[in-house]
Amino acid sequence: MKSGKVVVDHLYKVFGSTPETALRLLKKGYSKDKIFAETGQVVGVQDVSFEVQEGEIFVLMGLSGSGKSTLIRLINRLVDPSAGSVWVDGQDVAAMSKAELIDLRRRDMSMVFQSFALMPHRTVLSNAAFGLEVAGISKKDRERQAMKVLEQVGLAPFAQKLPCELSGGMQQRVGLARALSVNPSLMIMDEAFSALDPLKRKEMQDVLLELQKEQRRTIIFVSHDLEEAFRIGTRIAIMEGGRLVQVGTAQEIIDNPAEEYVRAFFDGVDTSRYLTASDLMQSNTIPLLRSTEDLKVNPHLYASSGSDFAFVVDEERKVQGIVPTRGFADASGVLQPLTLQKVELIHYRTSLHVVMGKLIVSPVPLPVVDENGCYCGAISQSMILQALSKPEASHV
Repeated sequence: MKSGKVVVDHLYKVFGSTPETALRLLKKGYSKDKIFAETGQVVGVQDVSFEVQEGEIFVLMGLSGSGKSTLIRLINRLVDPSAGSVWVDGQDVAAMSKAELIDLRRRDMSMVFQSFALMPHRTVLSNAAFGLEVAGISKKDRERQAMKVLEQVGLAPFAQKLPCELSGGMQQRVGLARALSVNPSLMIMDEAFSALDPLKRKEMQDVLLELQKEQRRTIIFVSHDLEEAFRIGTRIAIMEGGRLVQVGTAQEIIDNPAEEYVRAFFDGVDTSRYLTASDLMQSNTIPLLRSTEDLKVNPHLYASSGSDFAFVVDEERKVQGIVPTRGFADASGVLQPLTLQKVELIHYRTSLHVVMGKLIVSPVPLPVVDENGCYCGAISQSMILQALSKPEASHV
């Protein structure tokens, strides 16, 4: 059994009275259009397999009718699969009883829809606490827990308001708070921000990313918006005609589109706008040392690495500073004391625009760190130029 938080394994969904017929024809190589023409069966999802790792935002993209919404309903089993399996935390969702499935949805899996789906007669607080109410939590406890979440999404002052008294963006925050209140480890978001205007959509993306920094939930996010996918997605999966065409980071998909359908997503789009430090960094170009003393016992580090600098990191890979790899001996060959220079850390999700601004004024490469502040790579002016000049990358 694979180890992802969510594992989708050879999943199919056929809508119609005889799905077995369609499945047999698919295995013979029939197209979904030919199957529909001959049998009337509609192939919604076709042989999809992927894993979602714990703590990532996994974005499902595709045009209308590509199968992405059907796929997420198979994951939480609002729709039963025709074949294949879905595993969440090692449990086969397709094999769960109705009671087990209800329990999973109540305690560990939440869903946020495009429509706000708020109850108009209930206050913001009551809406946010609804999932806890269904789970049988006492009113005092559920309201206390819901208020904490409303504070996180910036709605605590509006707790006693009705949905009709809020803007669309604020109503979607209530929907997000309701999903978060049960403290799920897995959230499924179906076009959750697409009904909002561009400014409100970006605002909600910011809220989601800020919450993700603190809570590291696993999120499956359906979107048809390329900019949204690049901005929030750890990895992106592109669907077409019920098939999963490609899965990868934004940079991987931009550099190596699996087929023409994927390439068409980027036609006329300046994809460099969506690049982040993690897309541009290199992990093995700058040597790592435990102390400046390491350099003294390895005087040939420059010759072996070709790098003018090395980062000093502690046992947890937290960056302590940067040192030069050469020029530390005087004319007589006597080793001189090395000065550990402080260096600015770059969060791995920092945008290209911000990274370039920092590198312009930095005489040294900068370290890229993950959510925990641990070193994961380096970035420099030359690395950015190298990434943007790749002939296969569609940056214009």
